[in-house]
Amino acid sequence: MPDPLNTLTPPRPGEAKANPSAGANLLFLREEQIRLTQDMLFFAYRDLTAAADVFLAELGLGRAHHRALHFIGRNAGISVGELLAILQITKQSLARVLTPLISAGYVRQEPGRSDRRQRLLHLTEAGAALERNLFERQRERLVRAYREAGGAAVDGFRRVLRGVMSEAARAYIARSEAQTRPPRPDGT
Repeated sequence: MPDPLNTLTPPRPGEAKANPSAGANLLFLREEQIRLTQDMLFFAYRDLTAAADVFLAELGLGRAHHRALHFIGRNAGISVGELLAILQITKQSLARVLTPLISAGYVRQEPGRSDRRQRLLHLTEAGAALERNLFERQRERLVRAYREAGGAAVDGFRRVLRGVMSEAARAYIARSEAQTRPPRPDGT
């Protein structure tokens, strides 16, 4: 059975070697091009998280703590259940992440307004400062990469990332984008 990724017109002889850029011949994705993209995603994630990892290690924290701080900061008052759904980890794993964040004074929890059993999470002032510091360590790398790539590439990159994400992740991003869009002149 033919590979569905290789059903379009093949590249001309020597074309892949002459122009190995990421956007070259997008309609004919060979396994090696996909593996190269996978390599790039692994390296990009490693390098993006490196600066934050060093700082987190000094505090006795890790990437799981960073993810929790990020999503609690982006969603003040998020319930434990909602955070579990976003992070897709077990309650036990989340407890191992939240306990040191709460003990260190980075996160506070309060009961839900209508259901007192519900635990709502907020960053404390120290937690917000920590999250901001971690963001700033990664921000410059992203800004530089976006500037070098240009607007059309950034848009394409975001479309590719959406394509890799689950439906739930895409829905989360769509909600986040809707909240950050400026209102239109007609007020909507």
